Amino acid sequence: MHSRCLFVLLILLLCGPTPVLSDTPACPTDTPRQLHHALERLQAQLAHWDEAYYQRGERLVEDGVYDAAKRRQQHWRTCLGLTSQPAPTPAPPAPADDGIAHPIVQTGLHKADSRQDVANWLSAHQQRSLWIQPKVDGVAVTLAYDNGRLTAAISRGDGVRGQNWLAQASQIPAIPARLEGAPPRVVLQGELYLKREGHVQAEDGTAGARSAVIGLMARQTLSSSDGRRIGLFAWDWPDGPEAMPERLARLANWGMDTAVYTLPVASLAEVAEQRDTWYRASLPFATDGIVVRQEQRPPYDTWLAQPPDWALAWKHPARQRLAQVEAVDFTIGRTGRITPVARLQPIELNDRTVSRVSLGSMDRWRKLDIRPGDQVLVRLAGLTIPHLDSVVLATSPRPDIAVPDETMYGPLTCLTLTPACKAQFLARLEWLGSDDGLGMTGIGPATWQQLVEYGLIDDLLDWLTVDKAQLLTMPGVADARADAWLTSFRQARQRPATRWLQALGVPSLPATVYDTWAGNLNLSALQARDAHEWQQYPGIGKVRAARLEAFFNHPAIETMLRRLNKEQILTGAPSSSQADLMWQSG
Repeated sequence: MHSRCLFVLLILLLCGPTPVLSDTPACPTDTPRQLHHALERLQAQLAHWDEAYYQRGERLVEDGVYDAAKRRQQHWRTCLGLTSQPAPTPAPPAPADDGIAHPIVQTGLHKADSRQDVANWLSAHQQRSLWIQPKVDGVAVTLAYDNGRLTAAISRGDGVRGQNWLAQASQIPAIPARLEGAPPRVVLQGELYLKREGHVQAEDGTAGARSAVIGLMARQTLSSSDGRRIGLFAWDWPDGPEAMPERLARLANWGMDTAVYTLPVASLAEVAEQRDTWYRASLPFATDGIVVRQEQRPPYDTWLAQPPDWALAWKHPARQRLAQVEAVDFTIGRTGRITPVARLQPIELNDRTVSRVSLGSMDRWRKLDIRPGDQVLVRLAGLTIPHLDSVVLATSPRPDIAVPDETMYGPLTCLTLTPACKAQFLARLEWLGSDDGLGMTGIGPATWQQLVEYGLIDDLLDWLTVDKAQLLTMPGVADARADAWLTSFRQARQRPATRWLQALGVPSLPATVYDTWAGNLNLSALQARDAHEWQQYPGIGKVRAARLEAFFNHPAIETMLRRLNKEQILTGAPSSSQADLMWQSG
């Protein structure tokens, strides 16, 4: 027994190092008691997913989410010093006398979390002959042939023993009943899949393909019509020829399409390109990624029912992932709207790194009660915008976080700089200089941040009097940059009154309002209008009318408009097209 273990270890070492996967995160800062409690709840969630998947064929979460949860489970166990393994995942139910041994164990696969993981694995295996296959989304099966005749069909089960599927296999034309010219013993490992001619994974997804096959194979009797719905992809011939081309040629002679979907690769670029091709191409089956396999493997009688080193799976771009919340930030926009944003430990979604996700509104944040330490489900909405769906595992106890007072902010707050107003004030400046405001070329959020940090701006119009000497005192600002900023400031002075009002945040106005102007902005007339009078204009309702009255009568707004009028910046009536733009902008 001792010599056999040494032999297995030697073979594994000869076949290459263990895969290099993602960096291990630091252990949580929770107390051991808190982490034990979190681990128990995570294991309960995993058990719930396992029960649905293995007992009913229902996939409640995407594989990427499940895999991340399993890794988190193992990491937390390591942090707690728990060396024993958690309870194994339950195999599909089978009568006690129906479980039979695989002639060669099924090993499973390590799964890469990112492009970098694949790069690391390829680097460690660059001296090997490597091949890529689609990771067909179905159910694994072992097929055994003796003297060319099918004698066993076994479900994966736990990789060592599985259900006897020979009766069902006899009704599936895709599984050859005989292999002409075969060696005395042939063992194939593959995937039974639901046939889907013209399936495009990027558009169609898996849509229950695996569950459908599980349901069909679970029947005591499989009809011939249902059997024709099932295809076979033989992804390995463990006791076959050592050279992959010879393996593929023999499988092709037996009518199998393994060679069509098994291609040589040598670089990350080739792997990534083929993964993307199969993701977007028309295939006869659903897939959930690709598998890179090493041609050389240890002897099959040394294989274990656990992921080996000689193969690696890389899932298709994930649209849903499990993420850990590191913090919750609250951003305050120019109108005083507060938007909660969850800061995440970085994850990959659709091959993009996501580290922040907006929670939309304070009401939604309160409903979800997102806190640092929570494990949350994040997906891409429309393939581009990250969206937090739900809390999978809430941290306990719930940490306190600082939440801004919503009553302090609104459409007419923070028109000048105060410590509590910095975020909204900067948002107002950003809007003022943007294309929606005065269209200041080269003046963006970072510029305003600098000007505020160095005490050159305390209200929305201070930039009008900033001179070159002041700008040159700022780090990183030389003559060229100072001149460019001052040019943008001067050009902003020439913008029409409509743009200035918009830049200062006026509620939208109809074009007919500007017909009352006679060369200059009539501030007194605008201030004299009450809400009832504003409602006389088409399209202005009660709420907008009240906002217009409040805007033109706000002391800070009045002061700024008078200053602009005095400096002759608000002279000249706007053109009709400008007024129309002002109205349409809302």
